[in-house]
Amino acid sequence: MPFLSDTLTRVKPSPTIAVTNKARELKAEGRDVIGLGAGEPDFDTPENIKEAAKRAMDAGHTKYTAVDGIPELKAAICAKFKRDNGLDYTPAQVTVGTGGKQVLYNALVATLNPGDEVVIPAPYWVSYPDMVLLAGGTPVIAEASSQTAYKLTPDQLEAAITPQTKWLIFNSPSNPTGAGYSRDELKALTDVLMRHPQVWVMSDDMYEHLVYDGFEFCTPAQVEPALFKRTLTVNGVSKAYAMTGWRIGYAAGPGELIKAMGKVQSQSTSNPCSISQYAALEALTGPQDFIPENNEVFKRRRDMVVEMLNACEGVSCPVPEGAFYVYPSIHGCIGKTSAGGARIEDDEAFATALLEETGVAVVFGAAFGLSPAFRVSYATSDEALREACTRIQDFCAGLR
Repeated sequence: MPFLSDTLTRVKPSPTIAVTNKARELKAEGRDVIGLGAGEPDFDTPENIKEAAKRAMDAGHTKYTAVDGIPELKAAICAKFKRDNGLDYTPAQVTVGTGGKQVLYNALVATLNPGDEVVIPAPYWVSYPDMVLLAGGTPVIAEASSQTAYKLTPDQLEAAITPQTKWLIFNSPSNPTGAGYSRDELKALTDVLMRHPQVWVMSDDMYEHLVYDGFEFCTPAQVEPALFKRTLTVNGVSKAYAMTGWRIGYAAGPGELIKAMGKVQSQSTSNPCSISQYAALEALTGPQDFIPENNEVFKRRRDMVVEMLNACEGVSCPVPEGAFYVYPSIHGCIGKTSAGGARIEDDEAFATALLEETGVAVVFGAAFGLSPAFRVSYATSDEALREACTRIQDFCAGLR
């Protein structure tokens, strides 16, 4: 359409949302569909958090708030960063947005000029490159590989940085791979960044608390204190607290950047939902004991899914350190034909045929910048996962 902006023509709709919507449509038509596309815990929001939201409504907290968050929530976020990450922030260095996605977008819009580059390790969350494009910047993709467990090496980071680089977007544990960087692995990357003082770090820590097998989470400003003044540390309540629909994300960083992000938010959405902010306050300050309990469930599901996918012909699935995703490679499936007659030329063709022939919805690897692979979200019931993986095994066994 001629009146749409040129910028919009460079941006794709979110593939993960598209897969989820397609699965819903097929279910509505009566198809037996198992959706493994959504990055959303199947646990309900804890009762104490829901009760806090009810109390907030009863107390009349239903009006506009400060654009980037109520003081009580900002104070709780400062306490969280100190408690969990050893990072000292003041409320003036904290912003609250309508989900982590808005916080990331605000930062990019507030800082990018035409020609500015943003290094994004692949596989990446589907929205990173498109948000950079919408903000007027240029995404530079640095490909990791299954040989390094989908983690970026220092040499790969060094090669991706140019004089035009303004940001590195860093995500650990990762969506889509679940890969988590150890302290030593992260220190090797921050050593590279110390040689490039023009590069800022946007650390997306959304899956911080979803880690397994004794993995110890750490974040860039914690590992390299000298990066503190050029790091935006982003987090939220969506994943660990099963609050995806409440839409609260937050970040902390240099006051000047936070103020600029607030300016962007003031001219877009204004404040996040007042009731959700009080629920998030309870999430951060209330009991945390359910998180390790939920993680035990996630770990059990992870182990089952990894084992069953590695039993598929042509599939190789690494064991991730965190989040609730696995990212199996399907190198051995490419070039074959499915039992239903579909030619598997790439991972999108694999995912399409898998959905049409078995009713299992996954997201193809090209959406995350690294093929051939697909992403499975194991944030659903054991029964659904077991049935889905059995169907994937049968589908792969039928490839010729």
